[in-house]
Amino acid sequence: MPLVEVNFDGIVGPSHNYAGLSFGNLAATGNAGKTAHPRAAALQGVAKMRHNLALGLPQGILLPHPRPDARWLASLATDAAHAEPHLLAQSLSASAMWAANAATVSPAPDTLDGKCHLSAANLVTMLHRSHEWPETLRQLRLAFGGSDFVVHAPVPAPFSDEGAANHMRLCERHDAPGVGVFVYGERGGPFPARQHIEASKAVARAHGVRDTVFAQQSEEAIAAGAFHNDVVAVANETVLFAHEQAFADKQRLFDTLAAKVSGFQLVEVPAAEISLADAIKSYLFNAQLVTLPTGGMALILPTDAQDVPAVWNWLQTMIAGNGPIRQLLPVDVRESMANGGGPACLRLRVVCDPGTIDPRFMVDAAKLDAIAAVISAEWPEAIEAAQLNDLALHAQLTKARESLFETLNLTV
Repeated sequence: MPLVEVNFDGIVGPSHNYAGLSFGNLAATGNAGKTAHPRAAALQGVAKMRHNLALGLPQGILLPHPRPDARWLASLATDAAHAEPHLLAQSLSASAMWAANAATVSPAPDTLDGKCHLSAANLVTMLHRSHEWPETLRQLRLAFGGSDFVVHAPVPAPFSDEGAANHMRLCERHDAPGVGVFVYGERGGPFPARQHIEASKAVARAHGVRDTVFAQQSEEAIAAGAFHNDVVAVANETVLFAHEQAFADKQRLFDTLAAKVSGFQLVEVPAAEISLADAIKSYLFNAQLVTLPTGGMALILPTDAQDVPAVWNWLQTMIAGNGPIRQLLPVDVRESMANGGGPACLRLRVVCDPGTIDPRFMVDAAKLDAIAAVISAEWPEAIEAAQLNDLALHAQLTKARESLFETLNLTV
């Protein structure tokens, strides 16, 4: 079977809550302390996957991590019953739902050995995410355990790597050789730059990527709340869709890509028409830019984009023109958005032959029905900030995850 792009969405875990742990993520910190709705959040994610399946796009999944993370708490000589409140909150985060941070992926056509390489992200900048990688690595090695893949352990600390959220790929077609664009930060005003160039270069070397570009994210974008590149830019095949203020040296980047990628097309959103603040509020760029099986490209974006007039009006003008993006397809992921992650955050893109993936990590409509049934029966309807130390809730979280793994014939 030819190589195609498969989106692996993170199923929103039953511990989804608003603890405000992600400094620099304006939505996450702005909603700290509010009541979260894990069941609704997870069902919204399933609905997005149904939507993409209906478009004819192959769809995979990654699974929630154990929460509270007893292994991590034990490494700190404590447990969920005795941990200090701030450590307990860090151990309960459902942030692994944002699969764009699971790994960086280099498809087989781009690598020296002709294999698809995946490197689990270390996520060391944020404490609540820094303990994700062992479970992520375990799942990646199950899902991509065949001979067509090489799965790497994370880049070591202190070099921060946050995965595909800071990586783009441009190519003539998904199954053709492409250019890996690794986006890093140097400064971010009051906020940390979460991707280090040393980590990006290490991943590129480990993967044996033939053609690479390293681009610096602008300080203005990070300071405005674009904690990852995918909050201000997204690429698909020959198209780069980006905000005018996304990159520190944008003209050099655009000229390089135009020279390297046949048919390169830039869709740049002017800051005079959509401010960084509106782009980040709407998560305009945290969209899935996809090539449809019927031809043409579509932007699968959050319904929140419709609520920001400057954004929605500009998008209507864009698709009325003769550009490469022909359709706007809004999806409701409001619970994820309130914690700082849009449609693109929820998925990891892997170009491969779907037949080479462990089938337990691939979904169709029937499997999504089964997943939704478990979520509806087992996920908490609501979690308030005051409940995070509730041991009965912790037991419910464990049981819910075990039920999902049992349904999917996977070992917890």
